[in-house]
Amino acid sequence: MAKKNINEMSFLDHLEDLRWHIIRAIVAILIAGVVAFVFKGFIFETIIFGPKQMSFPTYRILCDISTFVGVDTTFCADEFPFIIQNRTMGGQFSAHIWTSIYAGLVIAFPFVIYQFWKFISPGLHENERKHSRGFIIIASLLFFIGVLFGYYIVTPLSINFLGTYTVSQQISNEIDISSYISLVRSSSLASGFIFELPILIYFLTKIGLVTPEFLKKYRKFALVIVLILSAIITPPDITSQVIVAIPILILYQVSIYISKFVVKKQNKKAKHV
Repeated sequence: MAKKNINEMSFLDHLEDLRWHIIRAIVAILIAGVVAFVFKGFIFETIIFGPKQMSFPTYRILCDISTFVGVDTTFCADEFPFIIQNRTMGGQFSAHIWTSIYAGLVIAFPFVIYQFWKFISPGLHENERKHSRGFIIIASLLFFIGVLFGYYIVTPLSINFLGTYTVSQQISNEIDISSYISLVRSSSLASGFIFELPILIYFLTKIGLVTPEFLKKYRKFALVIVLILSAIITPPDITSQVIVAIPILILYQVSIYISKFVVKKQNKKAKHV
């Protein structure tokens, strides 16, 4: 059966179309998750537990910088003063399953965003689709850059701060595996989705919910929100929050230019109508 024209589709038809796009995205995530499940050694030993090792690139770079400026730091230690342990019978298996699923989401993200694009693109004009062909590539690139930023910057800063923090020498840190993995996962994925801000602003501007003037007017409020987000995804020390806040503020400024570009295009199109 030929696919209905977007203008001929009822509300239920749209829901049915959305359902199949969601199903395809979930299937892709599960397939990628199975691949991640099979490569357990690489996923856990290299990726998940990489930031726990003092040989991690971020720690080496920060140690060299600290040594150069003559500042004492925990980045130059031999190992972290904590161990990771499992406290439940099915804890490790559960960690394996859920870590594989989240890894599947990261791996399959371009296909997931492609399904999103396939759903919304029929509602766009031909000219709009033409100028949005790089959407999948740009959205995927921003997401992966965000994930890498979260993994190589936010995660090690969080582990270094929280893993070495102590209120008494009588307390030893024995971190549950679910708590450790949650930190790595939330830091990386949160950064990945935050880096999608320019894409979000683009579509909000397209539908008229956001304007460049609005973004400029509420820039101060955005700064507060950015600092709150930085505090949520990073440990409560000023240095880490500033490091996370800077790229988000840059993304916000880029989003203003994107919003200006969209409005300019819309105004130009309106003049020719």
